[in-house]
Amino acid sequence: MLVYLNGAFLPPGEACISPLDRGFLFGDGVYEVIPSYGGAFFLLDEHLERLGRSLAGIRIPEPRPEEGWPRLLERLLERNPGGDRSVYLQISRGAAPRDHAFPAGATPTVFAMVSPIVPTRPDPAEAGIAAITLPDQRWGRCDIKSVALLANVLARQQAVETGAVEAILLRDGVVTEGAASNVFAVHGDSVSTPPLGHAILPGITRQFLVDSLRGAGWDCREAPVSEEALRSADEIWVTSSTRELVPVTTLDGHPVGGGRGYPVWQRALGVFRRARDRSMGIRETGAAQ
Repeated sequence: MLVYLNGAFLPPGEACISPLDRGFLFGDGVYEVIPSYGGAFFLLDEHLERLGRSLAGIRIPEPRPEEGWPRLLERLLERNPGGDRSVYLQISRGAAPRDHAFPAGATPTVFAMVSPIVPTRPDPAEAGIAAITLPDQRWGRCDIKSVALLANVLARQQAVETGAVEAILLRDGVVTEGAASNVFAVHGDSVSTPPLGHAILPGITRQFLVDSLRGAGWDCREAPVSEEALRSADEIWVTSSTRELVPVTTLDGHPVGGGRGYPVWQRALGVFRRARDRSMGIRETGAAQ
Protein backbone atom coordinates (compact mmCIF):
# COMPACT_ATOMS: atom_id res chain seq x y z
CA MET A 1 0.00 0.00 0.00
CA LEU A 2 1.16 3.51 -0.88
CA VAL A 3 -0.33 6.82 0.24
CA TYR A 4 0.09 10.29 -1.25
CA LEU A 5 1.46 13.17 0.81
CA ASN A 6 2.45 16.57 -0.54
CA GLY A 7 3.73 15.42 -3.92
CA ALA A 8 5.16 12.01 -2.98
CA PHE A 9 3.85 8.41 -3.00
CA LEU A 10 5.06 6.69 0.17
CA PRO A 11 4.44 3.67 2.42
CA PRO A 12 2.11 4.79 5.25
CA GLY A 13 4.87 4.45 7.85
CA GLU A 14 7.04 6.92 5.96
CA ALA A 15 4.35 9.57 5.49
CA CYS A 16 5.06 12.17 8.19
CA ILE A 17 2.99 15.26 8.99
CA SER A 18 4.19 18.04 11.29
CA PRO A 19 2.68 18.09 14.81
CA LEU A 20 2.06 21.78 14.11
CA ASP A 21 -0.26 20.94 11.23
CA ARG A 22 -3.57 22.75 11.79
CA GLY A 23 -5.49 19.67 10.76
CA PHE A 24 -3.96 17.92 13.78
CA LEU A 25 -4.20 20.88 16.19
CA PHE A 26 -7.58 22.35 15.24
CA GLY A 27 -9.32 19.98 12.83
CA ASP A 28 -8.74 22.81 10.36
CA GLY A 29 -9.26 20.94 7.11
CA VAL A 30 -11.73 19.20 4.82
CA TYR A 31 -11.93 15.82 3.09
CA GLU A 32 -13.63 13.77 0.39
CA VAL A 33 -14.24 10.03 -0.09
CA ILE A 34 -14.46 9.08 -3.77
CA PRO A 35 -15.52 5.57 -4.87
CA SER A 36 -14.11 3.71 -7.86
CA TYR A 37 -15.43 0.60 -9.61
CA GLY A 38 -13.31 -1.46 -11.95
CA GLY A 39 -10.55 1.14 -11.75
CA ALA A 40 -12.81 4.04 -12.82
CA PHE A 41 -14.02 6.78 -10.50
CA PHE A 42 -17.76 7.22 -9.92
CA LEU A 43 -19.07 10.82 -9.86
CA LEU A 44 -15.54 12.20 -9.60
CA ASP A 45 -16.49 15.66 -10.89
CA GLU A 46 -19.27 15.96 -8.32
CA HIS A 47 -16.93 14.98 -5.48
CA LEU A 48 -14.27 17.45 -6.60
CA GLU A 49 -16.87 20.21 -6.91
CA ARG A 50 -17.95 19.54 -3.33
CA LEU A 51 -14.31 19.54 -2.23
CA GLY A 52 -13.97 22.99 -3.78
CA ARG A 53 -17.06 24.22 -1.93
CA SER A 54 -15.76 22.85 1.37
CA LEU A 55 -12.37 24.50 0.85
CA ALA A 56 -14.05 27.79 0.00
CA GLY A 57 -16.29 27.42 3.06
CA ILE A 58 -13.29 27.40 5.41
CA ARG A 59 -11.21 29.71 3.20
CA ILE A 60 -8.35 27.39 2.22
CA PRO A 61 -7.00 28.15 -1.28
CA GLU A 62 -7.43 25.01 -3.38
CA PRO A 63 -3.97 23.44 -3.87
CA ARG A 64 -4.56 21.99 -7.33
CA PRO A 65 -1.74 19.63 -8.32
CA GLU A 66 0.06 20.48 -11.56
CA GLU A 67 -1.28 17.35 -13.27
CA GLY A 68 -4.83 17.96 -11.99
CA TRP A 69 -6.83 16.09 -9.35
CA PRO A 70 -8.18 13.34 -11.66
CA ARG A 71 -4.75 12.27 -12.87
CA LEU A 72 -3.25 12.43 -9.38
CA LEU A 73 -6.00 10.22 -7.96
CA GLU A 74 -5.72 7.82 -10.89
CA ARG A 75 -1.99 7.47 -10.20
CA LEU A 76 -2.77 6.64 -6.58
CA LEU A 77 -5.20 3.91 -7.68
CA GLU A 78 -2.59 2.53 -10.08
CA ARG A 79 -0.15 2.19 -7.17
CA ASN A 80 -2.78 0.35 -5.11
CA PRO A 81 -4.25 -2.29 -7.47
CA GLY A 82 -7.23 -4.32 -6.40
CA GLY A 83 -11.01 -4.51 -6.72
CA ASP A 84 -13.51 -1.76 -6.05
CA ARG A 85 -11.88 0.92 -3.91
CA SER A 86 -12.36 4.40 -2.50
CA VAL A 87 -9.89 7.25 -2.22
CA TYR A 88 -9.82 9.34 0.95
CA LEU A 89 -8.50 12.85 0.14
CA GLN A 90 -7.79 15.34 2.95
CA ILE A 91 -6.54 18.92 2.78
CA SER A 92 -5.60 20.93 5.87
CA ARG A 93 -4.51 24.55 6.12
CA GLY A 94 -0.97 23.35 6.78
CA ALA A 95 1.68 23.68 9.49
CA ALA A 96 2.16 26.94 11.39
CA PRO A 97 2.76 28.19 14.95
CA ARG A 98 -0.35 27.43 17.03
CA ASP A 99 -2.76 30.35 16.89
CA HIS A 100 -6.48 30.33 16.18
CA ALA A 101 -6.25 33.02 13.49
CA PHE A 102 -5.28 31.96 9.97
CA PRO A 103 -1.50 31.90 9.52
CA ALA A 104 0.03 33.98 6.74
CA GLY A 105 1.79 32.01 4.04
CA ALA A 106 1.00 28.48 5.26
CA THR A 107 1.14 25.76 2.61
CA PRO A 108 -1.85 23.37 2.65
CA THR A 109 -1.15 19.73 3.49
CA VAL A 110 -2.55 17.28 0.93
CA PHE A 111 -2.97 13.61 1.91
CA ALA A 112 -4.72 10.73 0.13
CA MET A 113 -5.07 6.97 0.67
CA VAL A 114 -6.98 4.03 -0.81
CA SER A 115 -9.35 1.61 0.95
CA PRO A 116 -11.37 -1.38 -0.36
CA ILE A 117 -15.12 -1.11 -0.90
CA VAL A 118 -17.28 -4.00 0.30
CA PRO A 119 -20.31 -4.16 -2.04
CA THR A 120 -23.81 -3.98 -0.61
CA ARG A 121 -25.60 -7.31 -1.00
CA PRO A 122 -29.10 -7.23 -2.52
CA ASP A 123 -30.43 -9.43 0.32
CA PRO A 124 -31.72 -7.14 3.13
CA ALA A 125 -31.03 -9.83 5.73
CA GLU A 126 -27.33 -9.52 4.85
CA ALA A 127 -27.20 -5.82 3.96
CA GLY A 128 -29.41 -4.40 6.71
CA ILE A 129 -28.09 -2.53 9.74
CA ALA A 130 -29.41 -1.52 13.14
CA ALA A 131 -29.58 2.18 14.00
CA ILE A 132 -30.37 4.34 17.01
CA THR A 133 -31.60 7.91 17.24
CA LEU A 134 -29.63 10.63 19.02
CA PRO A 135 -29.82 14.41 19.38
CA ASP A 136 -27.80 16.22 16.71
CA GLN A 137 -25.11 18.05 18.68
CA ARG A 138 -22.85 19.02 15.77
CA TRP A 139 -21.87 22.50 14.66
CA GLY A 140 -24.03 24.67 12.39
CA ARG A 141 -22.22 24.12 9.06
CA CYS A 142 -22.62 20.41 8.45
CA ASP A 143 -22.75 21.15 4.71
CA ILE A 144 -18.95 21.60 4.89
CA LYS A 145 -17.17 18.22 4.82
CA SER A 146 -14.90 19.09 7.73
CA VAL A 147 -12.36 16.75 9.32
CA ALA A 148 -13.59 17.97 12.73
CA LEU A 149 -15.83 14.94 13.32
CA LEU A 150 -15.75 14.45 17.10
CA ALA A 151 -19.54 14.73 17.49
CA ASN A 152 -19.99 12.18 14.69
CA VAL A 153 -17.40 9.87 16.28
CA LEU A 154 -19.17 9.99 19.65
CA ALA A 155 -22.54 9.31 18.02
CA ARG A 156 -21.21 6.32 16.08
CA GLN A 157 -19.51 4.96 19.21
CA GLN A 158 -22.75 5.24 21.17
CA ALA A 159 -24.46 3.30 18.39
CA VAL A 160 -21.77 0.59 18.47
CA GLU A 161 -22.05 0.28 22.25
CA THR A 162 -25.77 -0.51 21.87
CA GLY A 163 -25.13 -3.14 19.20
CA ALA A 164 -26.10 -0.84 16.32
CA VAL A 165 -24.10 0.40 13.32
CA GLU A 166 -25.38 3.93 12.68
CA ALA A 167 -26.88 6.84 14.62
CA ILE A 168 -29.68 8.85 12.99
CA LEU A 169 -29.55 12.42 14.27
CA LEU A 170 -32.52 14.57 15.27
CA ARG A 171 -32.62 18.33 15.68
CA ASP A 172 -35.75 20.20 16.83
CA GLY A 173 -37.91 17.14 16.17
CA VAL A 174 -36.76 16.50 12.60
CA VAL A 175 -34.17 14.22 11.02
CA THR A 176 -30.94 15.80 9.81
CA GLU A 177 -28.77 12.84 8.73
CA GLY A 178 -26.83 9.88 10.03
CA ALA A 179 -23.51 10.20 11.81
CA ALA A 180 -21.85 9.06 8.57
CA SER A 181 -24.71 8.91 6.07
CA ASN A 182 -27.77 10.57 4.57
CA VAL A 183 -31.23 9.27 5.49
CA PHE A 184 -34.30 8.28 3.44
CA ALA A 185 -37.76 7.32 4.77
CA VAL A 186 -40.35 5.34 2.80
CA HIS A 187 -44.11 5.62 3.32
CA GLY A 188 -46.07 3.51 0.85
CA ASP A 189 -44.81 4.45 -2.60
CA SER A 190 -43.32 7.77 -1.47
CA VAL A 191 -39.63 8.24 -0.64
CA SER A 192 -38.49 11.28 1.37
CA THR A 193 -35.08 12.65 2.36
CA PRO A 194 -34.31 15.83 4.34
CA PRO A 195 -33.72 18.88 2.12
CA LEU A 196 -30.28 20.38 1.63
CA GLY A 197 -29.11 23.19 3.89
CA HIS A 198 -26.47 23.97 6.48
CA ALA A 199 -27.72 21.15 8.74
CA ILE A 200 -26.75 18.26 6.45
CA LEU A 201 -23.94 17.25 4.13
CA PRO A 202 -24.96 17.41 0.44
CA GLY A 203 -24.26 13.73 -0.12
CA ILE A 204 -23.14 12.84 -3.65
CA THR A 205 -24.71 9.38 -3.41
CA ARG A 206 -27.84 10.95 -1.89
CA GLN A 207 -28.28 13.27 -4.87
CA PHE A 208 -27.53 10.53 -7.40
CA LEU A 209 -30.20 8.32 -5.80
CA VAL A 210 -32.75 11.16 -5.77
CA ASP A 211 -32.10 11.89 -9.46
CA SER A 212 -32.12 8.19 -10.39
CA LEU A 213 -35.43 7.48 -8.65
CA ARG A 214 -37.08 10.55 -10.14
CA GLY A 215 -35.75 9.60 -13.57
CA ALA A 216 -37.39 6.19 -13.12
CA GLY A 217 -40.74 7.82 -12.30
CA TRP A 218 -40.64 7.41 -8.52
CA ASP A 219 -42.24 9.82 -6.04
CA CYS A 220 -39.01 10.97 -4.35
CA ARG A 221 -39.28 14.11 -2.26
CA GLU A 222 -36.73 16.40 -0.62
CA ALA A 223 -38.75 17.46 2.39
CA PRO A 224 -38.42 17.55 6.20
CA VAL A 225 -38.76 14.15 7.86
CA SER A 226 -40.17 14.44 11.39
CA GLU A 227 -39.20 12.07 14.17
CA GLU A 228 -42.75 10.70 14.04
CA ALA A 229 -42.47 10.11 10.28
CA LEU A 230 -39.15 8.35 10.80
CA ARG A 231 -40.54 6.01 13.43
CA SER A 232 -43.66 5.23 11.38
CA ALA A 233 -41.78 4.62 8.12
CA ASP A 234 -42.33 1.41 6.20
CA GLU A 235 -38.61 1.41 5.34
CA ILE A 236 -35.58 3.51 6.28
CA TRP A 237 -32.44 3.71 4.15
CA VAL A 238 -29.05 5.35 4.59
CA THR A 239 -26.66 6.30 1.79
CA SER A 240 -22.94 7.01 1.59
CA SER A 241 -20.22 6.90 -1.05
CA THR A 242 -18.73 3.61 0.16
CA ARG A 243 -21.92 1.79 1.20
CA GLU A 244 -24.25 2.99 -1.58
CA LEU A 245 -27.79 2.29 -0.33
CA VAL A 246 -28.34 0.32 2.90
CA PRO A 247 -31.62 -0.59 4.66
CA VAL A 248 -32.08 0.08 8.37
CA THR A 249 -33.72 -3.03 9.81
CA THR A 250 -34.17 -1.88 13.41
CA LEU A 251 -34.43 1.59 14.94
CA ASP A 252 -33.82 1.94 18.68
CA GLY A 253 -34.29 -1.81 18.99
CA HIS A 254 -37.65 -1.95 17.16
CA PRO A 255 -38.14 -3.53 13.70
CA VAL A 256 -38.60 -0.89 11.02
CA GLY A 257 -42.01 -1.13 9.37
CA GLY A 258 -43.00 -3.90 11.76
CA GLY A 259 -40.47 -6.21 10.13
CA ARG A 260 -42.50 -6.57 6.93
CA GLY A 261 -39.43 -6.68 4.68
CA TYR A 262 -37.70 -4.25 2.31
CA PRO A 263 -39.18 -4.69 -1.18
CA VAL A 264 -38.96 -0.96 -1.99
CA TRP A 265 -35.28 -0.90 -1.02
CA GLN A 266 -34.52 -3.88 -3.25
CA ARG A 267 -36.15 -2.13 -6.21
CA ALA A 268 -34.38 1.15 -5.39
CA LEU A 269 -31.00 -0.60 -5.21
CA GLY A 270 -31.64 -1.98 -8.67
CA VAL A 271 -32.53 1.49 -9.99
CA PHE A 272 -29.42 2.96 -8.36
CA ARG A 273 -27.02 0.36 -9.74
CA ARG A 274 -28.43 0.41 -13.25
CA ALA A 275 -28.12 4.20 -13.29
CA ARG A 276 -24.58 3.93 -11.88
CA ASP A 277 -23.57 1.43 -14.55
CA ARG A 278 -25.06 3.55 -17.33
CA SER A 279 -23.23 6.64 -16.08
CA MET A 280 -19.93 4.70 -16.10
CA GLY A 281 -20.55 2.98 -19.43
CA ILE A 282 -20.32 -0.53 -17.97
CA ARG A 283 -22.60 -3.56 -18.05
CA GLU A 284 -25.32 -3.99 -15.46
CA THR A 285 -24.10 -5.63 -12.25
CA GLY A 286 -27.06 -7.95 -11.79
CA ALA A 287 -28.42 -5.99 -8.80
CA ALA A 288 -31.99 -6.52 -7.61
CA GLN A 289 -34.57 -5.68 -10.26
